Amino acid sequence: MEDRVIDSREVEAGAAVRRRRECVACGARFTTMERSIGPSLAVLKRSGEREPFVREKLVAGVRAACKNRPVDDALVESLALEIEESCRGAGGEVTSQALGLAVLDRLRELDEVAYLRFASVYKGFEDAGDFAREAGMLSGGALTKVTAPKRHQR
Repeated sequence: MEDRVIDSREVEAGAAVRRRRECVACGARFTTMERSIGPSLAVLKRSGEREPFVREKLVAGVRAACKNRPVDDALVESLALEIEESCRGAGGEVTSQALGLAVLDRLRELDEVAYLRFASVYKGFEDAGDFAREAGMLSGGALTKVTAPKRHQR
């Protein structure tokens, strides 16, 4: 099949190129995405096992934390790309702990509720006290204890 390029533009902050193409024979148009693979990146799990880095897995975790929050999908993709590029720049291997902390750092700036959701899974919260403690640290300790209103005595 022979085709020609109609339009090209960089996407994903320059990490990929989107091309609109047209089939020379039939005139049908379609889009291709070209992405540089670069050196492979591996994740070192807590168990000592190594597995290939999969950006979609990172995106899925962040999306789950951002569910029903006012966080644009493009921001989630950008966050994942930024983390991936940062990890590639640091070498061919990253620990799952460093990956989780990188996500937490960026979510803290993006959306505090999404941060708490992700932290609850990543840090293994066991009760409401864990949430309260983390929320207190998130707000710089400005959280006050909520108490029931006092009843009027007769």
